[in-house]
Amino acid sequence: MYIAYLDEFGHVGPFVSRHHPEHQSSPVFGLSGFVMPASRVRSFGTWFFRQKQFLFTQEQEASRHHPATWEKKGSEFFTQGKIANRPWVRQTGFRLINQILKHNGVLFHVGMEKFRPPETANPTGLYRTVLAESMRRLDSFAHKRDEADLLIVLDEHSGRLRLIETCLKTMFGQDRPARHLAEPPYQVESHLYQTVQAADWLATLTGRLWTYRVRPEEYADYAWAETYFGKRLDAA
Repeated sequence: MYIAYLDEFGHVGPFVSRHHPEHQSSPVFGLSGFVMPASRVRSFGTWFFRQKQFLFTQEQEASRHHPATWEKKGSEFFTQGKIANRPWVRQTGFRLINQILKHNGVLFHVGMEKFRPPETANPTGLYRTVLAESMRRLDSFAHKRDEADLLIVLDEHSGRLRLIETCLKTMFGQDRPARHLAEPPYQVESHLYQTVQAADWLATLTGRLWTYRVRPEEYADYAWAETYFGKRLDAA
């Protein structure tokens, strides 16, 4: 049994340019995270939990939440300023990738560069397309791992019921059905799942990397993602 933990990167809404007054959120959208044998998930989750305790002790204590329910968003952690001025932030990203590999996991992402003008953009359709393609690629991954069973866990989404319907059509449809998926993807609250929080960190790195790759002139300040994480993310 393998479990895939995924979170969104980029933004699902229309995009014109970084400096457009309305449609400037992100030129890409996708799902990113990791896939890991179910037997290694608890060990990895414990490692991630301890990393947060070590790195953010004061923030956790100030929040007055139990450490197991406290979350640090990747977008708050992996920023240009911190990457440039605090080497330990970069090292934390490296350790995250290495630990996933150490636990027999692999990184995963599926995304799209946006090309539709705002008047014809379909954010819901984009999300469904990316989700369905993610399911099919993960299904292919499971098939190559001795036809293993597969579960997918996603950060919770407001359009939950419609997305489950998309998932069921992908699982049982005639066009490349996802035969190894045991159930439709589960949607959970990220602050309660260490694994989904780890996927959020990876999604931040993936989103910054591909934003830079598709629009390097507009997003020159994201060059750090290519410099420090490009080869690492590609290789893993």
